[in-house]
Amino acid sequence: MRSWIARWMYVPTRRFRQARMHAFVDFFRPTRTMRILDVGGTSLNWTLVQQDAEVVLLNVVVGEDADSLPPRMQYVVGDGTRLPFAEGEFDICFSNSAIEHLSTFERQKAFASEMRRVGAGVWVQTPAKSFPLEPHWLGLGIHWLDSRWQRRLARNLTLYGLLTRPSQQQVDALVDEYRLLSFPEMRELFPDCEIRRERFLGLTKSYVAVRRQDDVRRDREGGRISGRG
Repeated sequence: MRSWIARWMYVPTRRFRQARMHAFVDFFRPTRTMRILDVGGTSLNWTLVQQDAEVVLLNVVVGEDADSLPPRMQYVVGDGTRLPFAEGEFDICFSNSAIEHLSTFERQKAFASEMRRVGAGVWVQTPAKSFPLEPHWLGLGIHWLDSRWQRRLARNLTLYGLLTRPSQQQVDALVDEYRLLSFPEMRELFPDCEIRRERFLGLTKSYVAVRRQDDVRRDREGGRISGRG
């Protein structure tokens, strides 16, 4: 059911995703010799843009589209908080709407540290906690409430709850899973990155932590490794 909702929500969010992917390509200019690690993603975002780099999709399970991936794209099963790769192994570490699913700030710290360690360049997007509409529940302001109130209200006062009618056990699991980030938290997690803001109707909808490959290379040549906080 969650995958059905995700596909349904893809239609109104496609414009934002497409603009974000074009911004990514314009920023990094991926070439055929480059390797990109997409942590927590599927092939979906990569259908929105033309680029020539090799893409490795790391997720906790292999995606349903594994048998229909385009050339130079593959799945790897792994944990974003403990990436099975060497420091700087990828030209770019990319992630779209994944870090907010890690439940605790400690796990989010580990995720951010691994992204910065494994990728020379970094691009990590996540929904902004300050935006009134919670993008998973599709409910206004529910993410600003104490978790006890979220557990009580999510089933009947969010679009997701009304459409899917989750059990209380499922609601509890999702409340525990989602942890949206604030701007100060993003700056703490990605101290060597620029934190960009995506806006909708003048409000910050998402944050994107961005670091160029050349920035970390200069740091390493100067004796300072910026891939760890």
